[in-house]
Amino acid sequence: VQLQASGGGLVQAGGSLTLSCAASRRVFRIDAMGWYRQAPGGQRELVATITTTGSTNYADSVKGRFTISRDNAKKAVYLQMNSLKPEDTAVYYCYAGPANYYNSNDEIVAVRDLWGQGTQVTVSS
Repeated sequence: VQLQASGGGLVQAGGSLTLSCAASRRVFRIDAMGWYRQAPGGQRELVATITTTGSTNYADSVKGRFTISRDNAKKAVYLQMNSLKPEDTAVYYCYAGPANYYNSNDEIVAVRDLWGQGTQVTVSS
């Protein structure tokens, strides 16, 4: 697993959660990082992205409520989610790419994107 996400859970509407995602030590170069989400029966959609220099982009539905940040030294990305709504309920996936990592044979692999395993966020009304 090259990206490991954590921090999901159950929260009441109006509450807050912080998601975290870190790349494994085998990943040595990352460009953009971000978060996507997929609600039951829905398609995966962009939540927020952040470049290496800190430029951010948000889905309209989360602007003003969610904040994305990253720690380049830790190869980590975070999503602070405030004022959560039931419609924010989804599986959240962290994303990184383009990226380079060492595979199990210590060969360099270049990929367009890496995905975390997903973390469930449930917002009750």
